[in-house]
Amino acid sequence: MSQYSENPYQTPAQYGMNPIAAAAATDERVAFIRNTYLHLAGAVFAFMMIELLLFNVAGGLVDKVCGLMLGTKYSWMIVLGAFIAVSYISEKWAMSNTSKGMQYAGLSLFVVAEAIIFIPILYIASENYEGAIMSAGVVTAVVFAGLSAIVFVTKADFSFMRYALYLGGLAAMAAIVVSFFVQANFLGPWFSWAMIVLASGYILYHTSNILHHYRTDQYVAASLSLFSSVALLFWYVLQLFMSRD
Repeated sequence: MSQYSENPYQTPAQYGMNPIAAAAATDERVAFIRNTYLHLAGAVFAFMMIELLLFNVAGGLVDKVCGLMLGTKYSWMIVLGAFIAVSYISEKWAMSNTSKGMQYAGLSLFVVAEAIIFIPILYIASENYEGAIMSAGVVTAVVFAGLSAIVFVTKADFSFMRYALYLGGLAAMAAIVVSFFVQANFLGPWFSWAMIVLASGYILYHTSNILHHYRTDQYVAASLSLFSSVALLFWYVLQLFMSRD
């Protein structure tokens, strides 16, 4: 859910003079890719553990959070605005060249922010759509694996997509904002499909950046970009499953 805050005019190589992974020695490149996906796995695991704790240990807190977030349509708009701001800060911290601790703080902040903003949709899905969360998780994992395989097998550079993805993110945000002020709910299944396509584009883009544009010391930032894409994909796959009934 953070893609709207991304600046498409900056590439990872602009944040320092160290060689990018594509120009590094094989062992350094392999270590960078391994670290990136280990951190991605850690972020996904942390996200799951936070949600499990919230729903199984602090159920009363979940009810209160849902009430605050969904009290009015304007409440949710404020939540989205705050999430975008936090996402921007997280990405800036994760790209820090001066402090590894700042990079981890950015990743941790983003994971917590995602866990919080996911509370309402997970609550609704768990209460009303049996099996939707698990099904959406499986589909998200399969799509992510397939798209990642395309990039690693072809070694294609999808950085040319950044402008289209940026414009797509702006258009999506505009549609969401408009939905707060119109009576009819026009963000139906078609919008979920469109966002799934957009999230898939982000996965191709960020995965190719790992091969072609990130430096070998930027695995924390690389994992954050992938996690944000996976979270966006999971959100709208879950919405699609929920719209089937």
